[in-house]
Amino acid sequence: MSELFDAVDALVASRAPLPPPPERRRLRQAHGLTLDEVASALRVRRATVSAWESGRTEPRPPERDAYARLLKHLAALYPADTPPASSTPAPQSSEPRPTEAVDPTVSDSPGSTAPQEPVAEASPTGAGEGEALAPAASAADEAPPTPTAPAAAESTAPAPAPAAKPAVDATTARTPDASAHDRKPPSATRRPPARHAAPTQDPGADPYVHGPLLVLDADAERRVTGYGVGGLVLDVPAKSLPALVEWTLAEARIGAQRLHGSGKDGDPLLVLTPAACARYGLPARLTEEERLAGRLPDGHRIVGQLDRADWKLTRRGFGPWARIYRPAQGGRRQCVQLCLPSWGALDARSWGPAAQLEPAELARVLGTYAGRVITPRGSTAVTGLELMTALNPPTRAGEPDAEGRRHKEHRPGSLGEGPMDCAPCEAPDGHPLLAALPRFHQRGPEEMLFEEAYDWARELTDEECLRRHLVGIDVNLAFGAAANGAVVGLATPPVHVDAPAFDPTLPGSWLVDLSHVDLSRVLVGKQERQLAGELMPSPFTPTGERPTGPAWYATPTVAYAVELGYDVTPLEAWVRPDRGRFLDPWYKRLRNAYVDTMADLGVGEKLTPQQFLAAMDGHKERDPELAIVLDAVKSTVKGGIGKLRERAHGGGWRPGRAWPALSRPTWRPDIRAAVISRARVNMHRKMLALAAATGRYPVAVLSDCAVYAADGPSPLDVLPYDTDGRTVPGSFRIGVSPGMVKHEGTRTTLWAEEVRERHGRFLNLARYIKTGEITAQDDGE
Repeated sequence: MSELFDAVDALVASRAPLPPPPERRRLRQAHGLTLDEVASALRVRRATVSAWESGRTEPRPPERDAYARLLKHLAALYPADTPPASSTPAPQSSEPRPTEAVDPTVSDSPGSTAPQEPVAEASPTGAGEGEALAPAASAADEAPPTPTAPAAAESTAPAPAPAAKPAVDATTARTPDASAHDRKPPSATRRPPARHAAPTQDPGADPYVHGPLLVLDADAERRVTGYGVGGLVLDVPAKSLPALVEWTLAEARIGAQRLHGSGKDGDPLLVLTPAACARYGLPARLTEEERLAGRLPDGHRIVGQLDRADWKLTRRGFGPWARIYRPAQGGRRQCVQLCLPSWGALDARSWGPAAQLEPAELARVLGTYAGRVITPRGSTAVTGLELMTALNPPTRAGEPDAEGRRHKEHRPGSLGEGPMDCAPCEAPDGHPLLAALPRFHQRGPEEMLFEEAYDWARELTDEECLRRHLVGIDVNLAFGAAANGAVVGLATPPVHVDAPAFDPTLPGSWLVDLSHVDLSRVLVGKQERQLAGELMPSPFTPTGERPTGPAWYATPTVAYAVELGYDVTPLEAWVRPDRGRFLDPWYKRLRNAYVDTMADLGVGEKLTPQQFLAAMDGHKERDPELAIVLDAVKSTVKGGIGKLRERAHGGGWRPGRAWPALSRPTWRPDIRAAVISRARVNMHRKMLALAAATGRYPVAVLSDCAVYAADGPSPLDVLPYDTDGRTVPGSFRIGVSPGMVKHEGTRTTLWAEEVRERHGRFLNLARYIKTGEITAQDDGE
């Protein structure tokens, strides 16, 4: 009988009403739980929990029962009169924003390789994202000042509603449009009117009901319309740029909730079309002089208009990505970011044709990216770097002092607030640590850590020449997959050690001789195998050539030599005992963004290799706007890793002097080296496993793309699969997940011989396997 009673109790519980959406949010916040934590416990997506709390959707079994149980326990702990953990406005971290500089010199084009840091040359869009005009500026100068009050408690409670419009000083020569004070909340065509009826909002309600951004456009009658996510359309009443900033913060209700409880909410983003630029007194396009400078001149009338209204610009000035702010007051940020596509803000290498889209389409593209990654904050490289900090903030709220005040403290597992010197071997040329070197000294591998992605090719063997096809396979999100699980140094400087014993768990840089590693006799899966080592690239150099003596390597590279069955004896090392998996949350978010976008394009995770290859055929044509998001996600991964070692740029810099990027905590060449080392080693390990099992060797490798000779045109002609869908353990697997491979392209063996005869015997075929086209600038000679 007790079993029947239990069944009846379960049936009643399954239909018991849940607390209303605002109460669900209050209970979660009262216990200091993040959306991610609840989603992980219930095995659903973060957006699903957010939808339950906003009332857009209701939970269904079996998640409903678990969610109801959670809410019941929380309700017992926190009765309705208990204030939430975030009832006090959450002051923001004073962590400086990374300097937003030009994109790393990488792309997802057929010629792309590893994530690279920018070189000292002008950006195609000028210096708008760089600091060529102020090379000595610190990172703290590149962002709006943040409050010095204690950091917020570690929860994902949303920030308070934007502050009301400050009173304008009567002595100013010009004031924003005064009518903006008294306007009613904006009308919208997407949301129910009730969402906008109340002049004040419930503290537990989402302060950003209109999403993270608006794309503004103006018609012939100078009326401005804002296009948001989900088809939202808003009337924008502001008549001037200062009034637009005021309206955005006071009424528009756009922005993004923090991704981590100790982080800060995302600033609202306004994207201005050329028509909107003209409406607010901005040029539709920059002049050549302004484009090279990357900003409007300081004397421009719009800059003066903002100044008279007490708004400030960052040291970057008014460029394609402009930040307009006032110093934070009462723990609240007052900052709006502008994106001007017609000024070159959306680089075609990352965003494709996004700048030419209609406003509603552009809002969908940028809104989807913002929801799955983060609100864009500059180039995809800048955004990738900002995402690292947003997911792993440097500080958290400490214990209250004797007076009950909370002060921020270092968050374990983060990189900390301040910059950190790298080891001398990790410093790029021109770094202040190398100022004592002779001016034209060229450092070799025994002086400089040179962890880069593969760029290797060889001639085809006679047997390979008889095969009809060359098939390229490409690793999905290779550098993201390499970041997953990477143990890197955290918030303490590197420690120098002489003649250390190698420790594969200790991140750092090691000076060691690996020239004795012979690829013709290696361990593969703990079994010694005899291979044609001359047909494989060395795993220790980007060129694939065997090292000739001692050289600096990151920990994953040296660990791979041990894995292959060889002893290593480091001569010295720079190691980081304070270590952790700093990049894991970053990888997880970008991985989900990539996989979700691929699923929307019709390429799911649970497909057989044959189904996957069929689904990939023309997947970008199914939804060109989502295809733009997909490319932007991939560019965010590659650019974010590359920007960890951003080099100096701009005409004002001289070797031996510091450049702005060095002042940010995320300038970490050691982390970049570790990720690229893991990516190259992962690639070699898979090629080695395939060679040991099938006798097939790559003829060319470029970063994450490998080319094989085959009898047929498909990756299935290279990678063996049995009837049960299993392939060679430890080798390449076909599929959508990061680390798995897709088809990059197929060419004939005859094509390979013709292009090599014309352009050089060692032309890297992996660079051109996708399109088959070789331009003059690509010519290897």
